[in-house]
Amino acid sequence: MLISPAFREGGRVSDGVYVGRAGEDGARNQGWLLGHFMPAGELRHSDEVEVKWGVHPPGDRRAAWATHETRTALLVLIRGTFNIELRDRTVVLREPGDYVVWGPGHDHSWRAGEEETVVLTVRWPSVPGWRLPPALPRETSVYS
Repeated sequence: MLISPAFREGGRVSDGVYVGRAGEDGARNQGWLLGHFMPAGELRHSDEVEVKWGVHPPGDRRAAWATHETRTALLVLIRGTFNIELRDRTVVLREPGDYVVWGPGHDHSWRAGEEETVVLTVRWPSVPGWRLPPALPRETSVYS
């Protein structure tokens, strides 16, 4: 497979094709690679779907529960372990490729395991106003 110089430089658009690196591109936008929050007119702008490459340090946790959710989400474990906390259960993703899907109306939070964790999240549709501040430090509790 040939890798173009544009890929090595990251984030180049040519003839309707965007080539980038998830870790580098995501680091500039809280992990998000695609969605309504990308500049209008850019190839990665979408009102239909959002895609995030989430890299989480050990013990990282969501800053607050997501409530009154109107979207469907798919979260796939790439590396590490990841807990998806729902109001009635916790789903633990342990092996690369483990995934969970939840639909509208499911409040949720999350917590990374004891090693750096990487997850790919896909949400649809892309709804403005649903971004939270970065996750809380490990010692901080969202339950107090």
